[in-house]
Amino acid sequence: VLSAAAIPVGIDVQVESIDSISEVNMDFTMTLYLRHYWKDERLSFPSHSNKSRTFDSRLVKKIWVPDVFFVHSKRSFIHETTTENIMLRVYPDGNILYSVRATVTALCSMDFSSFPLDTQNCSLELESYAYNENDLMLYWKNGNDSLRTDEIVLSQFFIEHFHASSGLAFYSSTGWYNRLFINFILRRHIFFFMLQTYFPTMLMVVLSWVSFWIDRRAVPARVSLGMTTVLTMSTIITGVSSSMPQVSYVKAVDIYLWTSFLFVFLSVIEYAAVNYCTTLEEMRKMKGGKIPSAFNASQAMAFDGCFHDDDIDLTTFQRMAPTLTSNPLNTPSQNSDLRPTEGTRLRRQRSVRENVDLLVSNSYMIDSYSRLAFPLSYLLFNTIYWSLYS
Repeated sequence: VLSAAAIPVGIDVQVESIDSISEVNMDFTMTLYLRHYWKDERLSFPSHSNKSRTFDSRLVKKIWVPDVFFVHSKRSFIHETTTENIMLRVYPDGNILYSVRATVTALCSMDFSSFPLDTQNCSLELESYAYNENDLMLYWKNGNDSLRTDEIVLSQFFIEHFHASSGLAFYSSTGWYNRLFINFILRRHIFFFMLQTYFPTMLMVVLSWVSFWIDRRAVPARVSLGMTTVLTMSTIITGVSSSMPQVSYVKAVDIYLWTSFLFVFLSVIEYAAVNYCTTLEEMRKMKGGKIPSAFNASQAMAFDGCFHDDDIDLTTFQRMAPTLTSNPLNTPSQNSDLRPTEGTRLRRQRSVRENVDLLVSNSYMIDSYSRLAFPLSYLLFNTIYWSLYS
């Protein structure tokens, strides 16, 4: 086409459906009606009724039509059932409407930092392939009203907004081109991931806390419970990772899953510490002769998880005589004569080694503290997590 000025070509689009959105391939598939409007006086014809004439794809191959293509498209095709979905309508004054029904799979650069609590911005871009802005001027025919959509319902996303925009694209070898954008914002539905990922993860973490209430000498029960929860968490993490692209940054779901996995893993480590301290405690009592050689540990189990031995000899101390007289106000001289009797225990701050020895000799205390520390820590983590990402 030889013309002194750029040929104006108006565009309007009706989006029929968004067929699929793939996080793994980072693309979306859209079916739409693409309509072109321009004027070619060579196709004008006299008409008393001023009625247009409609043609099929056979005439399209014999006249000039705009060479609009989809930027960043991976695959695209024009539907051919039952015939080629192409329409050409010519008006008596030379105005032309050229409409095609096409399906396009195009790139959408997604950011998964907040996945699955994320919002994605995608766009489908249209541009002339051969004619730059000096030859062909693409524009939205009716402004923002040029983009229309049917009622679109997606399984994992809610479409927040559809809008049209335009701009220019520069290529170093060919110059500037008009470019039109079909922009839409996708907000992910969280309920699917709550059922498939978050709720099972929460239940596994809570299930791992059950071991804190099981007797510390019930080794098979506590070990099997701990390993079951660890393996289940590993399965959940693997399933989520397999459905996601291999990105090099941490996603929101990764933070939740791996933190929950850490809680489950620490519950196993907690029992390892309890079992070790219980073994040391029994060995010390065996060496001190406080536990007979024929001692049966299963007979000493109690609901509070500690020994109830009646034959343990405790160091005796001389009982202090009462020093309170009928007159509670004693003179300084009388108080100076009072000295601690032999065997009185004086309070002093325990060293770290003494605290460790106390914990070893009372290993059931580790379970008691864990029953409170683990749920409170996990509750604090959930509060921070959901306040940041929701």
